[in-house]
Amino acid sequence: MYMLKKRGAGVLMHISSMPGKYACGVFGEETLHFIERIADMGFSYWQVLPFNPTDPSGSPYCSPSAFAGNIMFIDPEGLVSAGLATEEEAAQNEYSGSPYTADFDYALKKRYALLKKAFERTNAETAVEIKRFELQNPWLSDYALYMAVKERNGMAPWTQWSRDEAEYARCVKNIYSYESDAAFWKFTQYIFFSQWEKIKRFANERGVAVIGDMPIYVAEDSADVWADLPLFKIDKNTLELKKVAGVPPDYFSADGQLWGNPIYDWSAMKKDGFQWWTARIDAALKMFDVVRIDHFRAFASYYEVDAGAKNAKNGRWQKGPGMELFKKVFENHPDAPIIAEDLGTFGEDVVKLLCDTGFPGMKVVQFGFDANADSAHLPHNAVQNSVIYTGTHDNNTLLGWLWEADERSRRFALDYCGFSGGGWGEGGYKSPSCRSIIEAVWRSSANVAVIAFQDMCGFGSDARMNTPGVAERNWRFRTTRETIDCADGDYFRRINALYRRMYPAFE
Repeated sequence: MYMLKKRGAGVLMHISSMPGKYACGVFGEETLHFIERIADMGFSYWQVLPFNPTDPSGSPYCSPSAFAGNIMFIDPEGLVSAGLATEEEAAQNEYSGSPYTADFDYALKKRYALLKKAFERTNAETAVEIKRFELQNPWLSDYALYMAVKERNGMAPWTQWSRDEAEYARCVKNIYSYESDAAFWKFTQYIFFSQWEKIKRFANERGVAVIGDMPIYVAEDSADVWADLPLFKIDKNTLELKKVAGVPPDYFSADGQLWGNPIYDWSAMKKDGFQWWTARIDAALKMFDVVRIDHFRAFASYYEVDAGAKNAKNGRWQKGPGMELFKKVFENHPDAPIIAEDLGTFGEDVVKLLCDTGFPGMKVVQFGFDANADSAHLPHNAVQNSVIYTGTHDNNTLLGWLWEADERSRRFALDYCGFSGGGWGEGGYKSPSCRSIIEAVWRSSANVAVIAFQDMCGFGSDARMNTPGVAERNWRFRTTRETIDCADGDYFRRINALYRRMYPAFE
């Protein structure tokens, strides 16, 4: 296995964006079809966004669990095949809205109701399998209990529960009163991971490795915080946050980004050898072939803001755990296939941590198009041990960037990439200006080059996945099977071969 060590190429496309007859993409036939298409084009990686349950705005980066999977990705037809649902029940999950927008509220409501019916049909054999799954995944017991109590409280945050429920140790003493409700949530996770295992195996058999995505932080209202309160900077008496996460003003926001997630108490985590984090990375590397850790720089130093602050301008940098944590990770994974998302505010401590871990960092070509600088994000500056992107989930599409860039930056980008013709604003999957940028990325020395599916199609800014700092109407991009089939396979097969990126992910 030589993942990340040799030249390859990947496609960024989240499960929720997959086509199909449900309100968002699922672990079904359409996802298998997408894998077949990119494998045929010579891609060796498929990158997804976090699989965790999302927050109310649909973001997978502020999750109520660092370990659990999002039940809306469960394929209703897979439940039918398993004898846990009827075709009529699965059909009730179908969606008549726009095929270009994911409707998470609808998907979660329908999938929850279907899974409740499926749970009632579990037999003794399945119960044994679920128990085996629980023993293999120690996080499941706390997550299931958390969700059971949360349901009893009308899905209110745990900070609004009674003291007997909000304090984990007290709640566990009364665990048997929640046993039947918790059993349902264990069932949902067993189904989720069973279905995903088949999808991943299908990809691996076709030479495609899956790059997963790990948010560095969890939500305040999460099973992780509730069950392990001492590991976070939270007042143990009032249960109120002391500090919250964010980033200072940057490319995306003049006020910085106030994420609001709880901050880890790294001194407390160190006492048990960072067991929570090593378990989390173990679980992620079991689920995916490669893991991209979002906001990796926080392991070197992290930015914290006083709870209650209106923006992130006046935060402070604090020292992270650094190599102390990753020495523990390397005990179980000596050559851990991890990508470090090292974007944003940089420092020598981040450089040193990347060097010490040996993890590849990231380059994003859109960040490189500054006519006044020799940016590290320009393709000619990308080192071999890096992953270079046309854009991430937080970026505009290539065509959208070209339209919205100032004239000087746009001209520099086009000149740099060798585009000298007219019609730079033309869209469509054969957009010549976008292809000039794609090929500049593909020519770079970076071992892995990744393109967002939207850029494969030459889509404009209306197809971007997320706009950082904007709470509404994000994460909803969705495509159709026809669009996947119309992607120019001959073109990507040619450039993957031409720039020596047509290697399978596994030897």
